[in-house]
Amino acid sequence: MEEGTSKEPTPCPGNQEDYDALQWDVREGCEVRQILDRVADKWSLLVIAILESRTLRFTELRREIDGISQRMLTVTLRQLERDGLVRRTVYPVVPPRVDYALTPMGTTLHTTIRSLVTWTEEHQERIAEARAEYDARTGAEGDLVAAGRSVPG
Repeated sequence: MEEGTSKEPTPCPGNQEDYDALQWDVREGCEVRQILDRVADKWSLLVIAILESRTLRFTELRREIDGISQRMLTVTLRQLERDGLVRRTVYPVVPPRVDYALTPMGTTLHTTIRSLVTWTEEHQERIAEARAEYDARTGAEGDLVAAGRSVPG
């Protein structure tokens, strides 16, 4: 369990009928925030995306996700299983065989992830341009600070 993450999320205070569903309580103990923290985590997103089309064993899944450690994959899978997004199936064979697949609820989340990936692909060039402009601007600001001059606000 990550530091600061409650084992039992609590409902967000103040969720009355006039609550705007498009706004969520950003306080740490808020259940919605905790769920968003989980499903928006980079490793969770990748696991869900990869499991969308097939069931995989742990080692196959780890090979598919560049840069993930064995421990991080284990933690991510356990959390996704706990949240009801991934199903873990253990087969009583020697050596043990364990498969991971998305649950029906996990599959519905994949649709949202696909939308996010599509948005990212459509805007990646504009984001790269914005980053280059920012880096050029802050690089110049860094030069002013190094020279002992103030940076315009």
